[in-house]
Amino acid sequence: MRPVAKPTFRSLTKEESTELLRRNHVGRLAFTFHDRVDVQPVNYVYDAGWLFGRTSDGAKLMTLAHNQWLAFEVDEVRGPFDWASVIARGAFRRIDPDGPPRERAAAARAVRLLRAIVPETYTADDPAGFRTVLFRILIDEMTGRAAHPAAPADVAAAGQRARRARVPVRRITAPPNPNGW
Repeated sequence: MRPVAKPTFRSLTKEESTELLRRNHVGRLAFTFHDRVDVQPVNYVYDAGWLFGRTSDGAKLMTLAHNQWLAFEVDEVRGPFDWASVIARGAFRRIDPDGPPRERAAAARAVRLLRAIVPETYTADDPAGFRTVLFRILIDEMTGRAAHPAAPADVAAAGQRARRARVPVRRITAPPNPNGW
């Protein structure tokens, strides 16, 4: 058996999880209706415990109207053992920009935040003008995990142990990606 420098896995702190949500803008909604589970990618912005985004009318909104509880996942992946992932759970809330003052304020906040990542949001030059439905998710629960490759010292130590045992070291590396990403 050949010694291998092993990656480490750990839980993220609340602050690390929040920061991962803050610096990313694409995540996945996971939701259920009866015996069907679906996962949909969406653009979003994190702000003060809320996720704000927009989507299109369709089956996803009909399903979420029946069961508003969902999970929201965001990943940062640099390699098979070099990644971080956050799962946030909460309730999906459609925002009515023509509703009562509180809803109008939520809509204005959502548009302001979304324009920070796509300035043309809700303008004539909007690249995703078909996404006309604003939403927000209040995060009730959040967990995060991370994996880190073996530190250089761990790789060197595994190599020294292997040389003493006359066993070759096997490094764990990601295979080249044929798609270029």
